[in-house]
Amino acid sequence: MAVRRSIRFLRRGKVVQLGDVPPMAMLLDYLRLEERACGTKEGCGEGDCGACTVAIGALREGRVVYEPVNSCIQLLGMMDGKEVVAVDDLHIREGGLHPVQQAMVEAHGSQCGFCTPGFVMSLFALYHGDEPPSRQQVNDGIAGNLCRCTGYRPIVDAGLKACSGAAVDSYARAAGATAKSLRALADGKDVFIGNATSFFAAPASADALAKLYSEHPDAVLVSGATDVGLWITKQLRTLPKVIHLGRAADLATVADNEDHIAIGAAVSYETALPHLAAIDPDLGELLRRLGSKQVRAAGTIGGNIANGSPIGDMPPALIALGATLELRQGNSTRSMPLEDFFIAYGKQDRRPGEFVSRIVVPKLQPEQFFRSYKIAKRFDQDISALMGAVRLTLEGSQISEARIAFGGMAATPRRARVAETTLTGADLIRQATWSAAIAALEHDYKPIDDFRASATYRMATSKALLTKALLEIAGTPTAATRVVGHREANHVGAA
Repeated sequence: MAVRRSIRFLRRGKVVQLGDVPPMAMLLDYLRLEERACGTKEGCGEGDCGACTVAIGALREGRVVYEPVNSCIQLLGMMDGKEVVAVDDLHIREGGLHPVQQAMVEAHGSQCGFCTPGFVMSLFALYHGDEPPSRQQVNDGIAGNLCRCTGYRPIVDAGLKACSGAAVDSYARAAGATAKSLRALADGKDVFIGNATSFFAAPASADALAKLYSEHPDAVLVSGATDVGLWITKQLRTLPKVIHLGRAADLATVADNEDHIAIGAAVSYETALPHLAAIDPDLGELLRRLGSKQVRAAGTIGGNIANGSPIGDMPPALIALGATLELRQGNSTRSMPLEDFFIAYGKQDRRPGEFVSRIVVPKLQPEQFFRSYKIAKRFDQDISALMGAVRLTLEGSQISEARIAFGGMAATPRRARVAETTLTGADLIRQATWSAAIAALEHDYKPIDDFRASATYRMATSKALLTKALLEIAGTPTAATRVVGHREANHVGAA
């Protein structure tokens, strides 16, 4: 396969080609220091505040789709084959204020202005969405942007006003030409910039990735950089060898089959969301609260799993569903139950030169019921203090199988096997038969105290969440169990 020694991306309708891209170069630094496009602000430096938000254009099913990302934690090399739109570009392309900017002016949505460029770019992505957003969708769209001056109401009003119809800006008018340019950039070549001791690489296929990673097992694999980006900006690590998965097209697909879905390791949360939400609405709500639009557009489920965080949101839910993990090393592949991948804190069952290639998630059968819950200090864009998920298989009202998994209760995401065994055979509509399973959680976990939650809180809340899941599935008449939203009639009484 031919190798290209540069990255190429679109800026203001023109192709930018860079042949000297250090492995740890950040998009934000390129914009501000090289281009002097200083409208994009540096705030938190970790992808939380949204001041650095830019829009990334990419081809999806033949058309250009814009998504917001945090440029402070996006590697410059990851922009290969994309269009980068920063707030500085809008007035240049429009010859004046963009409709989103005009709406912000009219709604009085800016005061000090530091956060405003990020809000504008998040709303720019919404502006180019498929249909006018609701107020809740605008709220979701700006959940990754923090404001401490104006308050969110006028900003949301601006979003509703600007996004009330089809996009008519210069980007919409140039969509055909932009799509043509992006197709021309997709040359299928492997990207390799640097030498054997220090490089940025972006293989164009899983085969090329497997070969390169076998030769450099000490390299850092990067998919969305929503975690690795912080290694650079906050932990100040030196990463001499970086391999980006985002150009390997065969790792960026979702195969939706009759009884399962198979999610490639480079599939973003945003792409996976509708497929997982179709399995169960709780998965859709979990993903809606996972990070922000910026994080979901860049971050991947494969990366979340491979990093092995004990408080990662997705592993407990996928473990409860019985997901399996596929790994590849050179030309060899193997699979395992997802729960077996996590060995200890910071340690996974992954051999040198081996990478996560795919996650296979079973769909629910008619006799199976699922619930998942995220507990965090903030509702939006916050790390979990506790994440719990339950899948029950029923024969009538009797529990024939239980899968229970929690994150944040141990050094790894882990199943509650004692509680599962105790729950098996219980009658779901007779609480006395399954109350012992709640107490059994004390045998499954010995949670720790940390700044997110105390051990006492975690244990009490895990018991409450398991009780909540059982009551919801049983359809027991009780007070409302959801703070927001409603589930469909998915319980024993409706089965």
